[in-house]
Amino acid sequence: MILDLGLRDYKEVWRLQQELVAQRHAGQIPDTLLLVEHPPVFTVGRAVGDIPKEIGGIACVAVERGGDITFHGPGQLVGYPIVDLRERGRDVHRFLRDLEGVLIHTLQDFALEARRRPGLTGVWVGEKKIASLGIAVRRWVSYHGFALNVSVDLRYFRMIRPCGLDGTVMTSMSELLDREISVAEVKPHLLTHWTAVFCREDHALNVAPITLEY
Repeated sequence: MILDLGLRDYKEVWRLQQELVAQRHAGQIPDTLLLVEHPPVFTVGRAVGDIPKEIGGIACVAVERGGDITFHGPGQLVGYPIVDLRERGRDVHRFLRDLEGVLIHTLQDFALEARRRPGLTGVWVGEKKIASLGIAVRRWVSYHGFALNVSVDLRYFRMIRPCGLDGTVMTSMSELLDREISVAEVKPHLLTHWTAVFCREDHALNVAPITLEY
């Protein structure tokens, strides 16, 4: 199941993920992918000790995922897979490689030679990083996920060390292709490759907007 949330506050979607994780573990919903863009926010994973409240006036949110600090903002396609890994051999590393594969094939649709880098999580084009991954697993159900830089403002990354790297290493599809690429243009390609890897035949692909009430 695919839920397209549009532009949503980070904490709002974080709470939704936690609810869906419980529902997935109980077998109440199928594997689900949330697609979303966020207003500007920095998120900080478990690898960071001291966490500032904000950087440059932008809030920092401490979360359960692995990894370091990263940025989310408009023009970035963020995906949160709520997937029961008990049905996938309880293999977290394989799950991460599968997520990277979905992103690599999506970028290849745009003639970008995307690849993995040994020892690093994420997706690269040349020496530039174009997508970040960081997940958490609760009772063998995944949440958090990936962020693909489509047309996001890269200047925000230079305010931090994203995933422990120099901020100038980050790139976007728009920068590499030298034209404006929209998130809407990329979504159908990503969903095609997501479906090929993660959707069983008995789970029809359902792309729907959702209204969040808190």
